[in-house]
Amino acid sequence: MQELTKPNLRIFPEATILNRAAAEAFAQLANKVIAEKGRFTVALAGGNTPRAIYHLLATDYREHISWPQVHLFWGDERYVPMNDPNSNYRMVLESLLEHISITAENVHRMPTEFIQPAEAAQRYEQTLRDFFGASLPRFDLMMLGLGKDAHCASLFPASPALQERERLVVVAESPQPPKTRLTLTFPAINHAAHIYFFVAGEDKAPALHATLEGPRDWQKFPAQAVQPVNGQVVWWVDEKAASLLKRELS
Repeated sequence: MQELTKPNLRIFPEATILNRAAAEAFAQLANKVIAEKGRFTVALAGGNTPRAIYHLLATDYREHISWPQVHLFWGDERYVPMNDPNSNYRMVLESLLEHISITAENVHRMPTEFIQPAEAAQRYEQTLRDFFGASLPRFDLMMLGLGKDAHCASLFPASPALQERERLVVVAESPQPPKTRLTLTFPAINHAAHIYFFVAGEDKAPALHATLEGPRDWQKFPAQAVQPVNGQVVWWVDEKAASLLKRELS
């Protein structure tokens, strides 16, 4: 049995410094992978910190990345129309896509136009299988946020989706509206080559402490289940979010 990868914790004085360091790391990783494989695949996250990083990628780092060789996917999505203010796709569109040179064929959004969300989940899973041509997708980068309840993607505490071991994409329910979500499952997340968690703000400190230093209970703290084999986890954290941590992990 292969050993699980130890997380790498990077703490920054404030969120703006974190965001710039993360954007720089994104660009460096993208260029390295493109040089090696000819393409870079990334699953995007929603949330305020990723939004700020996307803005930097679309401005200061726009010319540093060969965007035609980047393929964008989503880690989760609210089941709302793509132009809804709650849509993760719309957030990425406005903060990143409208400002870079990337073709529509390289933007693989989660569909939300089907009457039945389960059909949308099946369609997106097929998209992943067709693109990666393997039983499990191997994302070069998986971007994740951390909720106040220690959820990641749309994998919430006590959700049946936490138990999924076969499907790559499922319908999940959020305790907060919009209730219906699509989300990648842990088999898809944990097969990524690199996983970046972004956590900023004092309100995230209890969740970060519980995830990294609390009792092992991923049903209660879902982010604990992000344990890639043959992958690397990096936690990009500001000092406010790290205020309750007792130790560093790297």
